[in-house]
Parts: sequence; structure tokens; C-alpha cells
Amino acid sequence: MHDKTISRLITKEGQRQKQQLNLIASENYVSDDVLEATGSVLTNKYAEGRPSKRYYAGCEVVDEVEALAIERAKKLFGATWANVQPHSGTQANLAVYQALLTPGDTILGLDLKHGGHLSHGFSANASGKSYHGVAYQLNPKTELLDYAAIRRIAKKEKPKLIVCGASAYSRDWDYQALRKIADEVKALLLADIAHPAGLIAAKLLNDPFDHAHVVTTTTHKTLRGPRGGLIMLRHDINHPYDKTKNKKKLSELIDSAVFPGTQGGPLEHVIAAKAICFAEALTPAYKRYAKQVIRNAKTLAKHLSGFGFRIVSGGTDNHSFLVDLTSKGITGAEAQQRLSDIGITVNKNLLPFDTQSSTITSGIRLGTAAITTRGMDEKDMKKIAEWIAQTLTDTKQTKTLAREVEKFTNDFPLFNKK
Repeated sequence: MHDKTISRLITKEGQRQKQQLNLIASENYVSDDVLEATGSVLTNKYAEGRPSKRYYAGCEVVDEVEALAIERAKKLFGATWANVQPHSGTQANLAVYQALLTPGDTILGLDLKHGGHLSHGFSANASGKSYHGVAYQLNPKTELLDYAAIRRIAKKEKPKLIVCGASAYSRDWDYQALRKIADEVKALLLADIAHPAGLIAAKLLNDPFDHAHVVTTTTHKTLRGPRGGLIMLRHDINHPYDKTKNKKKLSELIDSAVFPGTQGGPLEHVIAAKAICFAEALTPAYKRYAKQVIRNAKTLAKHLSGFGFRIVSGGTDNHSFLVDLTSKGITGAEAQQRLSDIGITVNKNLLPFDTQSSTITSGIRLGTAAITTRGMDEKDMKKIAEWIAQTLTDTKQTKTLAREVEKFTNDFPLFNKK
């Protein structure tokens, strides 16, 4: 690379990734093939429109690339239709809203402070500015979804769309129960599976496709692909409730909302990388990986609990969980910094019913997707839990623990070697 400054910074970031234990639940490491495709000559091509229906000439090859990504996504998730163009999970959600709703319509989603996502109707996000966002919360005693309470809120608020999915909820979802609620109030159901998508694809968690009208996801978390979004359908029907839109199938409405509704030219180099990650996720090796992700998460939560840390909702069904630091007399922000000082990367996170601000928080979120990609298993989770416990209770050991973590990471090379 001729730009030595950027080259140096890329190398520096590569070293950081190699030397630190990444427990951020929304991150992972891509394969060499995904990395190569993301940096390929496909980045040079503008391809507004859809395969075989472009607004630019010279799209013959990228048509093949995108068509392949679509077919692989459909095969992986058992979908009948997919749009692989969204640049992110948020843009996938915004396209669905534009396709199926009218500005001002009510969206019912999980409260951001209880593990929901910005794009599910939060007031500061476009989803909350263009639509009326209302929220459901976790049960204060169990810290689990309360489907009876969700039903009561839905009957009161009469949302046009119910969103299920979270960025910080460690339990599985009852999509069938949520579809019954949606049907009762004549709402559409959107399943945003950005976090557990890979685990759902591996058939390790409940399948939302037969119950949700639309499914969105990112491709870069448990799915272990490039940063990007994806929208899918298993049942392509006409809009069941909006007479102004029900002359078209959901797929037609969503395609138009992605382009030209919310995006211009798709990123065909990223779409090629998505196609590769879908193929990788169809392999037996990936299913073994996904199973290990869940085993690691359960084991790490168990060991941290043994060190006196309270795990929100009592455990996890997926790749992540929240740790309550209240009894330890330390905030999430302080814990994040202390762990960073020894080479363990986590993120501070609000807990359900947290009294701290979002910049301070009373907890941290941990995830095992990235460290599992590096080859770590249950025996390594105990050691990681020990380091976390030591760091958050004794700041005098920081330098010693940092050396131990760095030495440990040397035994686990990154998935990609470039």
C-alpha cells in the first residue's frame, strides 16, 4: 500500500485484534475468502437496481454475484425470497418500515434500555422520528420477555408493526406467541435476528420464518460475514392490512423500499463476501462452530456466576449475556476500561431497569462468537472468567494480567491470516 499512514494504522489494528480477547457480542472475525472479496475489484462497479434489472451497463458479472448471494441466503435460512443489498441491519429495518408502513404508524419493539435496538422505534433514531415508537419491557422479576404484558400493550397501542429481536437479550424468542399477538391486533411481525442469525441458521434456536412476516439480519455477528444487512421472507404474500399497498407482494414493496427508497448503488464487493459467508455457514464445520459458541457462552456465564457476578435472567441460550456489576461497586464504564487495560474487550451495557445513564451503566455485555472463531472452548472460558473477576476486584494486578492475556492470545491465531 502506497499510503503508509493508512497502512500503518491497518497493521496496528490487526495487531490489536490479535493481542486482545474480543468479547464484544456484535463482532467476529471473517475468513480470508470473505476478506479478499470485500477488498476486490467489485468495489469499482455501480449496479443500481436488481440483477437483470439494472440502471447501468456492464453489470453482467455482478448480476451473477448478487444472484448467487440471494440463492445461498435462501438455502441457508429456508427462505423463498431475499434482498442482499442493505448496507446494514438498521438500513434493512428502515427499508422494511418504508415498504410496509405509513409515516406516523405505531411500531412496538423491545425497550432500548431492556436490550432492544435503536432501529426498533427509539426516539433518536430515524425509526422513532418517522414512526411512533412504543416499547415493551422485560418482566422485573424474571428479566424475561413477558408475552402477556406484550399482548396487553399491543391491544392498547394498536401497532401496525411488532418488532421482535434485541441487541442485548440472552434468551430465545417465542415467535409463535408473538405472531398470535400480531394477528390479534392486525399488525405485521418483523423478526430482527441480527445477533442470533448464525445460531438460527444452524438450527440451534427457534426458527422465526414461519411466524414472522419479514426477517431482517446483519451478516457480521454470529453469521461471521462482512458488515452488512439482509432481508428475507419465507411466505411472500400481499400486504394483509394496508389496502393502499396490498396490490403488491411484500417482496415487491421491500425491493422498491431498498432501491430507490432508502439506498442507491449496492456494494457488490460486500455482496460477494456475503455470498461466501452464506456458503461457509452451510458447512458442517460451521454448525460445529455455532454449537461451540453456545457452549462457550453458557460456560463463561457459569464461571462468572461462580465468582459472584450476577448474570441477568440467570444465564443464556445464545452467544451473549449481561453481567450485573452492582454488587461489586463498579460501573459498566469502569469495568470496560479496566478490562481493556489487560487486553479484554467488552462493552458497557444498560441492565433492565438500570438506574445509571447509558454512558455509565451498571453492567457489561459479553459474547463468545469471536473468541470461538479463534478456537477457544470450555476450558478456556474458566481462565477468561478468572481474569475478568481478578481485574474487576483487584486493580493492582493489571500489568501481570495484561501479560498473561497477551501470552494466551498468541496460542489462538485469528481466523483470517491477512
